[in-house]
Amino acid sequence: MMTAVVTAECLEARDVHFRRGARIILDDINIRLHAGEIVALLGANGAGKSTLFRILLGFLKPERGEVRLGDRPLAEFTRRALAQRIAYVPQAHVAPFPYKVQDVVLLGRLAETGIFRAPQAADRRAVEEVLERLAIAHLAPRPYTEISGGERQLTLIARALAQGARILVMDEPMTGLDYGYQVRLLQHLVDLAGSGRSILLSTHNPEHAVQAATRIAVLRDGAIMADGPPADIITPSLIRALYGVEVSTLTNAEGRMVIVPAMERVPSTGA
Repeated sequence: MMTAVVTAECLEARDVHFRRGARIILDDINIRLHAGEIVALLGANGAGKSTLFRILLGFLKPERGEVRLGDRPLAEFTRRALAQRIAYVPQAHVAPFPYKVQDVVLLGRLAETGIFRAPQAADRRAVEEVLERLAIAHLAPRPYTEISGGERQLTLIARALAQGARILVMDEPMTGLDYGYQVRLLQHLVDLAGSGRSILLSTHNPEHAVQAATRIAVLRDGAIMADGPPADIITPSLIRALYGVEVSTLTNAEGRMVIVPAMERVPSTGA
């Protein structure tokens, strides 16, 4: 039986408004994710990034406004149809049972296989491929509950990749990853976007956004205050407004922006 090919579709929030009690979390948000883009969402803690992601994924309903996937409202899709199109990487996840890492990643194939079909050889090959790609194949037989937080995060990313969706929504995917894994993951995301996939990720690290994103959207006080190419968005005044720190922005020999925090050095006392 041949598998249906899911073409790339735009994911879009239109005038999305959401509140909890009297507090407005999102105020008429408009954002669109196109095929082949990496959009980095920046914002301080409590800015509403995770709430926006949950609305984009259909886990929460906005008070007003709508989310559309392609030319249809998100509400018209079944959960399985959405899973075939959008994969989600949450900030954290604790498995209730000590599943092996390879079995956690294999769960990503359920969107394709359904819950009543046993995994086939092609499903296991897909799992092996993403584990190799993320350099965590050695974790495959280990219990998910016994690996480090960073390794669990990579496992969740592998599960999302095994899902085969064309859109990836990633809530702070670098959490817990060491520097080497961060660099490799950013490159992998760039490669995925180059193949036509769409990636929306949140991060607290502007350097990650500058290195990998094609667009940066800034969420502050429940609204998108800026949205555009990294070179146009990342400025010392923006970093000061978001995080309360002073930085300088430089351009390196390769023409890439570098963000340098303004830190005073402790004077040396000598020998």
